[in-house]
Amino acid sequence: QVQLVESGGGLVQAGGSLRLSCAASGRTFSGYAMGWFRQPPGKERESVAAIIWSGGNTYYADSVKGRFTISTDNAKNTVYLQMNSLKPADTAVYYCATSTRYGSLRTKASEYDYWGQGTQVTVSS
Repeated sequence: QVQLVESGGGLVQAGGSLRLSCAASGRTFSGYAMGWFRQPPGKERESVAAIIWSGGNTYYADSVKGRFTISTDNAKNTVYLQMNSLKPADTAVYYCATSTRYGSLRTKASEYDYWGQGTQVTVSS
């Protein structure tokens, strides 16, 4: 049973930083896409960043390029999203997800099969 558990959300002032963690378990993740998505209040879920576990390929939405960094820690089976220079527009529930399709970087929510429960990030102005 694949499980993804996010943590690290919270309230931060504009310009601040947060690091989200996603602890993954239940199968081998090497070679599969891991993604971070977010859903702002009243809006649809959107892709933020993605990575191939142990492959290094990454994707970032234009709105977060240069500010967010996605990474993996094989020893801890954890995916991170380092978020710097946060803006009020980054306020959302953040979700991590993994795909069952091997080898390709996935950027659409429909391409992911397992999701965490989400963690709230609130950026005050």
